[in-house]
Amino acid sequence: MQETRFDLIVIGAGPGGYVGAIRAAQLGLKTAIIEAKDLGGICLNWGCIPTKAMIGGAKLAQKIQHASIFGFEIDNVQFDIKKLVQHSRTVSKQLVAGIGHLLQKNNITLFKGTAKLIAKEKLEVMDDKEQIQILSAPHIIVATGAKATTLPQLPIDGQYIWSYKEALITEHLPESLLVVGSGAIGSEFASLYHDLGSQVTLIDIAPQIMPTEDHEVAAYVQKQFEQKGITILTQSAIQKTSIIDGKVQCEIQTPQGIQTILVNHVLSAIGVTPNSKGLGLEELGVEFDKKFIKTDEWCKTNVVGIYAIGDVAGGPCLAHKASHEAILCVEKIAGVHGVHPLDRTRIPGCIFTNPQVASIGLTQQQATEKGYPVRIGNFPFQANGKALAMNDPVGFVKTIIHQDTGEILGVHMVGHDVTELIQGFSIAKTLEATDESLAEVIFPHPTLSETMHEAILSAMQRAIHI
Repeated sequence: MQETRFDLIVIGAGPGGYVGAIRAAQLGLKTAIIEAKDLGGICLNWGCIPTKAMIGGAKLAQKIQHASIFGFEIDNVQFDIKKLVQHSRTVSKQLVAGIGHLLQKNNITLFKGTAKLIAKEKLEVMDDKEQIQILSAPHIIVATGAKATTLPQLPIDGQYIWSYKEALITEHLPESLLVVGSGAIGSEFASLYHDLGSQVTLIDIAPQIMPTEDHEVAAYVQKQFEQKGITILTQSAIQKTSIIDGKVQCEIQTPQGIQTILVNHVLSAIGVTPNSKGLGLEELGVEFDKKFIKTDEWCKTNVVGIYAIGDVAGGPCLAHKASHEAILCVEKIAGVHGVHPLDRTRIPGCIFTNPQVASIGLTQQQATEKGYPVRIGNFPFQANGKALAMNDPVGFVKTIIHQDTGEILGVHMVGHDVTELIQGFSIAKTLEATDESLAEVIFPHPTLSETMHEAILSAMQRAIHI
């Protein structure tokens, strides 16, 4: 069978794959990309983008509820979740179409189908008509992403027990919802559906919600959730589910014993499993680490010419991490001078709950465990003029500074639009700024960003407004 030769082949067209393909084309590499489903991957179709469209509706719902403080009396508000879902899907389709245009613009050859490596530099692509094409390249990047993890006692049926997909296309707002897992996905959906009007219970087997976040932030968010009416059960696990009269009966193991609740739907959000099976990697001797493809700092596997980026290569499972890996991987392949390996302490994380959470670097506990002497800064939005003026005074900014060097070890935020603020500290860490240099930065007034400045000053015992 005739084969088509490329300089680089990318398997998967999510935020890692398509970004890598575009950068490769910019660098003059003859590039192909293979996608089995939709361009944009989970991020554009079922993750980052459509959830933010839904969260936009939830945010508006909360603004309407508190409009009277600004003099507006709004009565007889009608909400149709089908229209919100339609908006969400429209945004996704628009961006997916945009990726298709970008691939064409950069002369990248797109193959629709499933890929399987059949030799070190060779793979086959099977389309939906079971037609096979043979492609080859000296460099092959695996960017196949991940899928929702399932539990035997929580089988996703799409009707009563949801994955994130069903939660994004429902035609009816559930009266009650149990969310299993309080990571970014679970917490966002719990917050979203509560703010739209559902009665929400959020459970996690960990001692705190948002297990990877700084303890102080997680505790604050839990308190905010509970004050709003979200029921939270930590150190708790789902044991059994049964469908009874059109509802889901859930048996939950809690520290106090078995608790049984009845809900309209259950959302499983316990994490993701890499899409690493069926690609022919094992046959070629590619090494794995707990189902994830094992890579070095340049995204290389142990097999020469095979690379892996994004969720399939391990956490944190974030779109921007995948995109960054894609660029550094491709630039290293192309011989670009001055490429830097991924520094995981410089990857910002964002959780679009209400209130929002954003972080970068080490938590206070991690810094202490590593033996760093630290100074802690903390500044509340309650003391920020812009936050008060906009009626968004919830939250704080926490800084973790190396006591001797002034290095920014970590920053953790909770509050209104902190997902837009964290990039300032991302830039600061990338430029290796210290507390002293950031103290000299002029922050505009009145803005939420002033809390960032004050949190740095707080760690230096120089805060002005507290």
